[in-house]
Amino acid sequence: MQDNVIIITGAAMGLGLAAAQELARQGAKLVLVDYNAESLQTALTELKAQTPELEAITVTADVSDEAAVKNYVAEALNAYGRIDGLYNNAGIEGRQAGITDYDLDVFKKVIDINLMGVYYGMRYVLPVMQNQGYGRIVNVASVGGIRGVMNQVAYVASKHAVSGMTKNAALEYGRYGILTNAIAPGAILTPMVAEAFKQVNPEDPKAAETEYAQRNPTKRLGQPQDVAKVVAFLISPENGYVSGQTLAIDGGESNIYGNS
Repeated sequence: MQDNVIIITGAAMGLGLAAAQELARQGAKLVLVDYNAESLQTALTELKAQTPELEAITVTADVSDEAAVKNYVAEALNAYGRIDGLYNNAGIEGRQAGITDYDLDVFKKVIDINLMGVYYGMRYVLPVMQNQGYGRIVNVASVGGIRGVMNQVAYVASKHAVSGMTKNAALEYGRYGILTNAIAPGAILTPMVAEAFKQVNPEDPKAAETEYAQRNPTKRLGQPQDVAKVVAFLISPENGYVSGQTLAIDGGESNIYGNS
């Protein structure tokens, strides 16, 4: 990854920050994007403490805002002159509620961030990569993008759409040296997942974590670093022929859905 320029959205915490740590160690130049400017600066300070030689810029942006996405692409080009990889990671869960009870404003917000944010990123990065004749894109779907999840209709709808867009991008842009994949993390212990467990069991979220982990063949929840290693491969030149895939990173749990 030496000197590869990688954009990471949702870079201030969770899967975005874990990927930034891994890519920094491998020598990438990073464009760190997040809507929270303070958290983003904290993340950059942490990254530079871990990898002092890191070259990185930060861009505060709401990925659901098309103009903000165009700006982070422009900032990347202004800083480094090229874009080798895009990790379309920013996303939210929304709220847990049944289909007919789901708050419409929350539904629209989930779609704006999880779906439109990913689309805008690809829309403005793909032409850059096409001109270069090279690029790697990793979109974040979810196991909620390959199956249903009770009481998360907006999240599931958005993540299925991300998986579909990934397939289309792979078909349309593979001829230009651009490989596009999605990842489908299961229960990875990020702040967003921790918040979900609080919704499941407000009085004892740790108990909800433990109960959920017992369903997994590995008997544990995933860690952000488990995902970061996979992302680093998919977004690197080492990946020469994997494209159009939605790869589950869930300890094998998706293999038992419907059988228990």
